[in-house]
Amino acid sequence: MPSAERTVTINRPLHEVFAFVADKENDPRWRPGVAEIERVSGEGAGAKYRQVMKGPGGRPIPADFEITNYDPGKRLAFRATAGPVRPEGGFDFVEEGGATRVTFKLDAELKGMKKLMAPMVGKSMRNEVESLDRLKQILETG
Repeated sequence: MPSAERTVTINRPLHEVFAFVADKENDPRWRPGVAEIERVSGEGAGAKYRQVMKGPGGRPIPADFEITNYDPGKRLAFRATAGPVRPEGGFDFVEEGGATRVTFKLDAELKGMKKLMAPMVGKSMRNEVESLDRLKQILETG
């Protein structure tokens, strides 16, 4: 089962970092793989988003998702509802003396022939969690 995790400390107050990450329409600013995103229904836990990722050769890949846990200032979790791979993931937020520690984790369960995709999926997931470095850069210089 491919998984990836990354933690960064962002020198911004917790409420600002959580609000920025929770507004999923900010994702294209810090997640380079996102081509399009829009909320289609709901708010908080249960909110659904239509998302298109940039695939190999620029090919669009559907990657719609639903928010499964929304705990302001603490946790934001989601699960993919469309696409060839449907990872689950989340962001955990911890206040540290005026800064915010953010952990981004992804897990995907691959079954059958999809298990052959594990190395490629793992690399993609590592790239995705590494986008936290870009989030840090944007929020600290913004």
